[in-house]
Amino acid sequence: KEWTYMSGWGEGYGVQPSQFECPDMVELPVDGNPDHKKWALIVNVNPGCYFGGSATQYFIGDFDGEKFVCDNKPETVKWLDWGKDHYATVCFSNTGDRTIAVPWMSNWQYANDVPTSQYRSPNSVPRDLGLFTVDGETYLQSAPSPELLALRDASKKRSFKVNGTRTIKEMIPGNDGAYEIELTIENQHADVIGFRLYNDKGEEVDMQYDMKEKKFSMDRRKSGEVSFNENFPMLTWTAIESGKDELKLRLFVDKSSVEAFGDGGRFVMTNQVFPSEPYTHIDFYSKGGAYKVDSFVIYKLKK
Repeated sequence: KEWTYMSGWGEGYGVQPSQFECPDMVELPVDGNPDHKKWALIVNVNPGCYFGGSATQYFIGDFDGEKFVCDNKPETVKWLDWGKDHYATVCFSNTGDRTIAVPWMSNWQYANDVPTSQYRSPNSVPRDLGLFTVDGETYLQSAPSPELLALRDASKKRSFKVNGTRTIKEMIPGNDGAYEIELTIENQHADVIGFRLYNDKGEEVDMQYDMKEKKFSMDRRKSGEVSFNENFPMLTWTAIESGKDELKLRLFVDKSSVEAFGDGGRFVMTNQVFPSEPYTHIDFYSKGGAYKVDSFVIYKLKK
């Protein structure tokens, strides 16, 4: 049997008969309107992730203090993050009108096998939650908390056109592996808008927007050490909204993780990586046309 948490939802809503942890329920304004609010019920399931293992699922609906009634149809499954390493999400209770969440950045498929000696998985950067609507459906938005701006240190800004491949060999001086990238891209009929973080050892994380399929993906299969568990090498992907020629993306890169926030957190993807040295170079590439990078800013992050 599939489990039911409260009457009005549960059966058929994508939750498998498995372990679930850290349930949370928060009331949030829809599209920033304080007079229109909905409740988000957050449930961390293991197994059950779209890409296998553990992940954070959520349900949108109404709550009268006793009963939660889900808005979604039973076949609708919504994930807070579309990477492999986002689980056990919890929200702070002392943040006023803001709802700030922090997940555990790992997956129970391989959490005990990761090639580290001093720790077993970190938490992600903190994320401010909100609700937004697309075509009558309400979704959770997960944006980097604004306090993270205080971590920004030295920066470089560039703009350029990509028609083929453009390589930036040294993104920022003294790059020790912890940095933020902020991108604004204008599509000029490209079918694929891609960028590849890599190091001198040939280890890489490849990300791309497939404009025909309306997907964003992150490929860590060549990211460094991946052989410690068969479930770790993975390409993860998520659907993106249609009809957008301007794309905004923030990437938080650390020595063992890449966190991608698209369009202010309307989609999010969190993945661990284990390169033997930091990714210090980036290739931008296009297929089927060109695109313009209106703004490429990289910030070294303070320790």
